Amino acid sequence: MKILFVHQNFPAQYRWLALTLAQDKRCQVMALGEAGNLKQRGKIPGVSVAGYAPPAPASDRTHYYVRPLEGAVRRGQAVVRACLELRKRGFVPDIVYAHPGWGEALFLKDIYPDARLTLYCEFYYRAKGADVGFDPEFPATLDDLCRVRIKNSASLLSLEAADGGISPTQWQRNTFPAPFGNRITVVHEGVDTDLVRPEPRAEVVLAGKNLTLTAKDEVVTYVARNLEPYRGFHSLMRALPEIQRLRPQAHVLIVGADGVSYGTPLPKEQTYRKKYLEEIGSRLDLSRIHFLGQVPHQTLLRIYQISSAHVYLTYPFVLSWSILEAMAAGCAVIGSRTPPVEEVIAHGKNGFLVDFFSPDEIAARVDEVLGRSRQTDKVRERARKTVVEGFDLRRVCLPRHLKLLGIDGGKRK
Repeated sequence: MKILFVHQNFPAQYRWLALTLAQDKRCQVMALGEAGNLKQRGKIPGVSVAGYAPPAPASDRTHYYVRPLEGAVRRGQAVVRACLELRKRGFVPDIVYAHPGWGEALFLKDIYPDARLTLYCEFYYRAKGADVGFDPEFPATLDDLCRVRIKNSASLLSLEAADGGISPTQWQRNTFPAPFGNRITVVHEGVDTDLVRPEPRAEVVLAGKNLTLTAKDEVVTYVARNLEPYRGFHSLMRALPEIQRLRPQAHVLIVGADGVSYGTPLPKEQTYRKKYLEEIGSRLDLSRIHFLGQVPHQTLLRIYQISSAHVYLTYPFVLSWSILEAMAAGCAVIGSRTPPVEEVIAHGKNGFLVDFFSPDEIAARVDEVLGRSRQTDKVRERARKTVVEGFDLRRVCLPRHLKLLGIDGGKRK
């Protein structure tokens, strides 16, 4: 069986599936992605890689609603050329996995009409009921609503041609229109719960501050790829003065870079961290707030393991890996009462839910969790159990992926 993964940032969501298939002698696995990205992160044992050059951007003369689609078509064409080269080398896949968001999947069914094309259906943008217009601090205009309708064009065209799709959560699957949603199977990429687990002896050393923190300290944690409103950074920051008033011994560890993954960037040389520090910094004891930037995964795991209360906030949008890893590590998670989080957290059972827009409620819940650490032990245990039973990499998610492929119990159907 020949399998092709297509993703500009490979391995991305395909890391474990590609590695598992590459270890199966019956499978020949190839990955296709943007050449520069493959050099940085594309090496997986047993997986051959092929790169394509970054396509030219859309023309400035193109209507700005349509520029993402034009860019997607250009990227799709680059993938076509790369696939034709693979064919010359004798590689014609039986199965193709691809992410439709950037146009890479647009023409795959035309190149490989006999291959099974399965798309990674991460999110379908909507003018209402999801991220757009959710936050009154960043209101959506009519222009935004019109633009968002066109934004799904590449995904829709790719889905129409595909044989099926995979979505990591039920809520993300349900963002897609019903005719397509019925062809999408919910299978998460999986969390390595053997690696991500509680460790009472863990410690985090902040060398520059001559400070070592352990699970015996009061530690409030927050993790995001970037510090931005989509992940509730502004709500966290506004909760910090009250958290510090209620918990004068607590340290706050904030993980995340100063870029923007989602939503609207600020003007050049401005960041959301700077913006909200200017707003409330005078009310904070910054000696107990530690901005760590992006950290290695092993450091991130230790941060979860020493956490007394982990705050996870998000718009109605893609569910982050961080919340599942935090739960697997035994964190007491204080999450926003938004649909992606409500899918994995039941209030008072395996975590706690708060109003995304209420700094006072966030602070009060942090205070409650820190003040009742022994009473939250069962909540922490159930948080881990939720991930072990529903999202475990090797025992739940990979077997589901392999079953969909027709490789079940070590036998190919």
